[in-house]
Amino acid sequence: MRREFFRHFDFYLFGAVILLCIFGVAMMRSAAAGNEEILALVPRQTIFVMIGLAVLLFATVVDYHFWESVAWPMYFVLIAMLIIIWALGQATFGAARWLDVGIVDIQPAELSKIAIILVLASNYHRHRNDPRNLRWVIRSFIITAGMAVWIVIQPNLSNTIVLFVMWLAMMWLAGLPPKFIPIFLALIIVVGLAAFPFIENYQQQRVITFLFPDPNASYGNNYNVEQARITIGSGGLFGAGYGHSSQVQLRFLKVRHTDFIFASMAAEFGFVGTVGVIGLLVFIIFRCLRAARLASDIFGAFICYGFGILLFFQTAVNIGVNLNVIPVTGLTLPFISSGGSSAVSMLLGIGIVESVLVRQKTLEF
Repeated sequence: MRREFFRHFDFYLFGAVILLCIFGVAMMRSAAAGNEEILALVPRQTIFVMIGLAVLLFATVVDYHFWESVAWPMYFVLIAMLIIIWALGQATFGAARWLDVGIVDIQPAELSKIAIILVLASNYHRHRNDPRNLRWVIRSFIITAGMAVWIVIQPNLSNTIVLFVMWLAMMWLAGLPPKFIPIFLALIIVVGLAAFPFIENYQQQRVITFLFPDPNASYGNNYNVEQARITIGSGGLFGAGYGHSSQVQLRFLKVRHTDFIFASMAAEFGFVGTVGVIGLLVFIIFRCLRAARLASDIFGAFICYGFGILLFFQTAVNIGVNLNVIPVTGLTLPFISSGGSSAVSMLLGIGIVESVLVRQKTLEF
């Protein structure tokens, strides 16, 4: 039984994830550039990665159908945690997103991405034979909005957008009629324009500085993005080498271990190195999509599709921010950026995908 179990285990997916996690910790150490506060996060990130790997293996062993039975309790527990943060949470950089549980601070919004994938997958599985009408659309919207509303008031607009992107993508995969697509596009534009005056000032500034950049800015989002572009350009073809980028080591590049770790990576390893890392991320995404194709049922397929969509969107947005093609969002680069809750939630997602794979009906040669 054990031999058959590991016969279906995707060692290529597991190996690629391990490589990116190790690389991420190494990049954090280099990006610290002697900053004691960031250096202190390196062993913490290492511990979270190790916890995440244990969670990955546990999730692989557990039958993925178990997650359907706990998806709704997990959904409501996370909403309760988000409400507690709203009422009593620890504020950092103007937003209350972390919950102090005594030993560590956790960010429930990161785990909410996995929870929404599981709940939506369960919803589309249970209602797979329902007509694709407005009632079918509204049901899944209420599920997503029920969690998103508590994230957006933190305020955490970027993760709110992630939840709705996954909702739209998974709904399309579940058979959204094409007639609804123009309606959704129009609603997105109208809601976006109507909501803009009511979002936080720093969020408005991110959009304004993206549309109307100040070339003389010496601080803030515009300065950070300009420094990221300079840092990426300084890497050239092969980069300056690990720990040898002047842009990084002299600290011209800010938030270089989180939002702009891609720029740090480009400066040290150049175009060739970044293509290699992006290639690994794309490989992981495709292995998740492959897992969806091999899944034994609709629930398993939707889990894998949902997680693949999450990885693709976060990767594209983080790199897009670094290249200044979209406004600053704060989304992490999966498996690489600093963030304990992000690392654990991403590795949990990989573990559930592996659980789907090891319980496939047929083996692909």
